[in-house]
This record gives sequence, structure tokens and C-alpha cells, in this order.
Amino acid sequence: MYSTSDLKRGVILELEDVPHLVESVSVSTPSARGASTIHRVRLRNLKTGQKVDRSFRGGETFGVPDVDRRPVQLLYRDAQAFHFMDQESYEQFALDRADLAWEANFLVDEMEGLVALMHNGAPLALELPNNVSLSIAETSPSVKGNSATGRTKPATLETGFVVQVPEHVDPDIKVNVDTRTGEFLGRTK
Repeated sequence: MYSTSDLKRGVILELEDVPHLVESVSVSTPSARGASTIHRVRLRNLKTGQKVDRSFRGGETFGVPDVDRRPVQLLYRDAQAFHFMDQESYEQFALDRADLAWEANFLVDEMEGLVALMHNGAPLALELPNNVSLSIAETSPSVKGNSATGRTKPATLETGFVVQVPEHVDPDIKVNVDTRTGEFLGRTK
């Protein structure tokens, strides 16, 4: 069993018989005497992908769902789904494109370092690493002398996702991108 003090980003808990992933937690302690601590939590339903904000009083408990984290590799994608291979059992499975709307912005064929969340043997969701290295497919050419300014320009990555990069960045280089926010982190070394 989890209690409210165990809630932090990445914890999976059972709420209304459905596994939910904790995305953020904020704690507030009222100044009134005898008032209990309030935990405001943003949860993502792992079956539907819907996000919900809930508030819990200190000391509430939650069930622990039967969810396994399994390392997987993206094999390929087609028009309807992304196809993965479990790196421990070598079993293959697919997740619909609609279920991976945000994650699709950072997935390239034969990508490793991914984690699938499995509930009762069925894949529910995909966890990405915090940052990934992707090539810039298209951006306007850099102009000599623009490295001293803080201005940015749009760049389309190999996945089709558009990110803002500094003006001195050229096409066909690899950059690191934060998968949580979609922000440019820097050039890949």
C-alpha cells in the first residue's frame, strides 16, 4: 500500500481499480491548527491516457497495481501503430499511434532505452528517457556571427517534431531534446 507521503513523480498507484501514473505532486500545509496536509496530485490514467487532478488528505492510502516496467526496443512503425520488442522475453507487441501521441514526437526506428508499462501482461503505456538525441531534418541555414545572440529559429527534427534551436545551429546535426517539455537542450557530443 502507498500512502500520501509516498507520492512522487513516476509512482504508479491504483485509483478506482485503474492504474494511474503520478505526474506531479504539490504539498500544502494549512496554517490552521488541526488541519491536515493537502497533497495536490496530477495523475494520468494508464488505460485511457486521460489526465486528472486530485487532492488527498495526509495519511490516505492507495493500492499498488500489478504493473511491470519492461525494457523495450522500437522495431518499426506503420500507419496505425508502433511495434516494439520486449528486450527480456523477445516478444513483440504494438501500441496504437493514438495512444502515443506525445511520445511519437521522439521515437525513431530501432530506438532503445524505452520502458513499457505492462499491466497483467498487456502493454499500457510507454516511458521515454528524459532526453533523446535526434537529427535536425530541416532548418534555415545559419549565418556567420549569429552565435553571440540569444535568438532562436524553428527546426524540424527527423520525427517531424518542431523545436526552437539557436540561430547558429545547422541542418543535419544531432541535438538533445527534453522528452518531457519538447525543449532543445544542446548539441549531441
